[in-house]
Amino acid sequence: MNHHPHAPHGSTANHPAEPALAALHARLNTSLAPPARAWLDLALDEAADHPGTHGPISVWELRIAEAGRRCGPEHADAARVLLLHAARADPDALARVYRQGTAAERRAVLHALPHLVPGPDALPLVEDALRTNDTRLVAAALGPYAARHLDAHTWRHAVLKCLFTGVPVDVVADLAPRAHADAELARMLGDYARERTAADRPVPEDLHRVLALTEPTAAPAGPCGTSRTFGKES
Repeated sequence: MNHHPHAPHGSTANHPAEPALAALHARLNTSLAPPARAWLDLALDEAADHPGTHGPISVWELRIAEAGRRCGPEHADAARVLLLHAARADPDALARVYRQGTAAERRAVLHALPHLVPGPDALPLVEDALRTNDTRLVAAALGPYAARHLDAHTWRHAVLKCLFTGVPVDVVADLAPRAHADAELARMLGDYARERTAADRPVPEDLHRVLALTEPTAAPAGPCGTSRTFGKES
């Protein structure tokens, strides 16, 4: 029984998550070997037919854990996002999978948030990921869900964390509109740049990119473009 994409009860054909998830599923179907594709279809049907929580652990949660072995590490995130959506995982279920899961399973939960949680209920998961030193978790945390719901103070510090840890700022969803005319972010970036130059350490090119975006009337900046430069204090 195949009924993809697996829509939550009450969703409509124009639910904003549906086109993105349908495209994700289509890409997986063209990338997976036939055994993996058959496993994923069965797992999605199981999740759709038996959503929610059943006993200590649901069948779909077991499939989340299996996805890396069944689909390969390069496709596991996408498979897990589809499984979470098919299972109609609510914030409580997402939090359980996140807290009990491996780093890879936690990444999938973070990627699934914009498809499953319309409000800020899952922000504790984003905030937890941003406290870690796992750069892949930090990157996953800064997707569309964080762009919509993370408060300005936490978001600014997340951008700084990207610069500290070498996470490319390209992963930050809606970076340009959120950074635009943000004087406090500009101040933080300037302080960080001056600390780096005072310590004879290079200023990350990404810092210049973000700083350019904070200008109230900034034109789109290239990879290294900025109207401000930082050197050693004389």
